[in-house]
Amino acid sequence: MIIDANELDDGASLSYDLCIIGSGPAGTTIANELRRSKLRVCVLESGQFKKTKHADALKKVFSEGMPIKQNSRERVVGGASLTWDGLSRPLDPIDLEKRPWVPFSGWPINFDELSPYYLAAAERYGFPHPDLFSPEAFENLKAEGDYRFDWKRMEEVTLLALQNPQRFGPMLDTGNTDLYTDATVTHLSVPSVSSSVKSVAIKTRGQKTITLQARFFVLATGGIENARLLLISGIGNQYDQVGRYFMNHPKNALGIISPARTVRHLPAYFGFLRKGWAGYVGLRLNDCTQRQLGVLNSYVRFEPLYPWSDRAGVQLLIKYIKSKRWLWNKLERFKGETANLRDYAETGDDPDFDLGDERAPGFGRLVLEMAKDSPFVAQYGFYRVFDKLRPRVRAIRIRNFVEMEPHQENRVVLAEEKDCFGNPLPKVRNWATPLDRRSLMELHRILAEELASMGFGTLRSDLLAQQSEISNPQSAIEWPIDSDASHHLGTTRMGLSPRTSVVDAACRLHGVSNLYLAGGSVFSASGFANPTYTIVALAIRLARHLERP
Repeated sequence: MIIDANELDDGASLSYDLCIIGSGPAGTTIANELRRSKLRVCVLESGQFKKTKHADALKKVFSEGMPIKQNSRERVVGGASLTWDGLSRPLDPIDLEKRPWVPFSGWPINFDELSPYYLAAAERYGFPHPDLFSPEAFENLKAEGDYRFDWKRMEEVTLLALQNPQRFGPMLDTGNTDLYTDATVTHLSVPSVSSSVKSVAIKTRGQKTITLQARFFVLATGGIENARLLLISGIGNQYDQVGRYFMNHPKNALGIISPARTVRHLPAYFGFLRKGWAGYVGLRLNDCTQRQLGVLNSYVRFEPLYPWSDRAGVQLLIKYIKSKRWLWNKLERFKGETANLRDYAETGDDPDFDLGDERAPGFGRLVLEMAKDSPFVAQYGFYRVFDKLRPRVRAIRIRNFVEMEPHQENRVVLAEEKDCFGNPLPKVRNWATPLDRRSLMELHRILAEELASMGFGTLRSDLLAQQSEISNPQSAIEWPIDSDASHHLGTTRMGLSPRTSVVDAACRLHGVSNLYLAGGSVFSASGFANPTYTIVALAIRLARHLERP
């Protein structure tokens, strides 16, 4: 059942067995997994099925250091899956290990324990089968390229996205679950003599107050909001751990490869469309090299530069077509089983200039920018449609994706400014640490050496000249890899001790018997992979725990 909370009486009281706060990928997955259980389940969503001014005002966030995108915290049924492009990958085993060179690393669960839940996420929620991420999965695409690489210290990694990304709002089964929209949780109540949450306070757009009691609660409101609600409620923070260890996957384009020979076709590395998937092969340092150098698990991808690259008219056209999925799907008939990507934006990577936060550009702006860039729009369209024709690539840009270490001083705190319900808004303090910076510099250094040794080309990178600037994370030298990937992780991290974590291995809040947390906030370390696949896998795991008697 779907219920608009603002239609309830002011002062109403509700009661359920399980209350899930948040309808994003984690909350939706847990509710769906429990639909056949005997539990009476409800989901509370601050927004509605479409964006509203009221809900948008509640997602405001302040930041110090690397900025946080305002559209990375959507208040809408389905959460941030409303805007994501579906790119995903499981974590690598090394991401879950205790790495002596990475302070506070190590999950309380290992990769083998998580693996069955990745398979379940693929089978039930549309993620790629785990086998598609094996090194052999796209050997045929690598073999047909103009060049066959022989990496020594690098390792190839595949990232994939459904061409029609999962929207978790429509996935939520409301047949056996009550979904309350416009239901903003403003406080979790834990009586001083109790070790469990008694109730949550809910506010609506009409300033109505509703109280909801439950046997169990799951907080699944995102990596920033989970921490904010705990801080506002004053629970789970006896050791000042709530909000700490914030991680993201900062990204930006930096570095240019000048090929030593003519390059037209590297379908695996430049990106491909295949059987309903879009994807590409990126590069990371292999595990042995990471251990030898004491660095993090960042990665890079190749972006071929064409005459139309970075043209606003082309970028807006791609954004528009992707917002109209029926139109994007119609382009399928112009390609065979496998086709080449013709622009990095086709997999969701952001351009290095502002296109606005809207999912689709206004038609007037689209026409104006396309007219300005009409020769380049025409070139892009020609090679997009006639896929077998291969334009020459004169340069290859490097797009960087950084693993951030779990650092105590990167954190979510409460700001002085308050929302319309009188609660402090969140502030994120977030800087690249020396280890973050050195890790990407080493990746560039080794990539440059290997490309040169194979005779493929020369990498020019400003990072190779910044080695002396990494000691101070707030250095006057601006760190260039600072674009928010909207992957907000780690603020209520999973661990064995409440002195260094917020939830235990079952994702239950330390010291509170009936409150669980779900989503990216429970990550102990982040790796580089887009986190939604792992978020859903962990949510399935948590649902299995909750359905036990």
